[in-house]
Amino acid sequence: MQLPINKFKRALATGRPQYGLWLGLPDNSVAEIAAGAGFDWLLIDHEHAPFELRDIMGHLQAMAPYSVAPIVRPVEGSPALLKKLLDIGVQSFLVPMVDSAAQARALVTALRYPPEGKRGLGTSMARAAGWNRVPDYLHKANEEICLIVQVETTDAMTNLDEILAVEGVDGVFIGPSDLSASMGHIGDAGHPDVVAAISDALSRIKAAGKYAGLLCLDPKLVDNYIAQGADFVGIGVDTMILVQGMQRVLQQRPGETDTNPAPQAGY
Repeated sequence: MQLPINKFKRALATGRPQYGLWLGLPDNSVAEIAAGAGFDWLLIDHEHAPFELRDIMGHLQAMAPYSVAPIVRPVEGSPALLKKLLDIGVQSFLVPMVDSAAQARALVTALRYPPEGKRGLGTSMARAAGWNRVPDYLHKANEEICLIVQVETTDAMTNLDEILAVEGVDGVFIGPSDLSASMGHIGDAGHPDVVAAISDALSRIKAAGKYAGLLCLDPKLVDNYIAQGADFVGIGVDTMILVQGMQRVLQQRPGETDTNPAPQAGY
């Protein structure tokens, strides 16, 4: 039994923009349907959606036969939670609300076995290690970890260069929704000040040689951010697609008026 390669990490290395979908629905069928849709990556949102650990593992299992790369956004970055996620097979992490280099260094430490880090050993109970069937898992696992830290406050933007200098951070993801709120433009991720801050951050991330990503539901802004060097962009959310699709079906009935339009607000 071989250690699975990190599909997301390999895809980023090609230099081709990677487009993904946010998953907030815990049913494994949603993950399987999305996995076959053609997205490059799927993000399991443990931060805001009602996922339990077994739900996340089920999503990973549903995606496994497909070429799509799974990413998990944990609700927070505690070593205890990250250890659980590592053991069920998560390799790519998008950790929210990272405001400092110290936070980033702590995440690097938590995600790696010694001597690079302090991840605890328990491979006989770990799906990631094939329950001890993966040869040399302890010596190879660190190589397949991808850590993306999420910067989404004015403090994070101030400290961005220090965060980028942390060894073991593979990339930085800009959170437009929370950033806009932190900048005083809550609910308006397309505000000129927010767009300018994102553009500045993209430039700094690329200059540091790290991968840059963000979530953007405006196709015009997506093109703009890709042109500025974004390597991966979330372009949809499963719950929003479901809501908007249902509303469209209702609106197509003969004589139907649009009394309850599908929500268009950001994530």
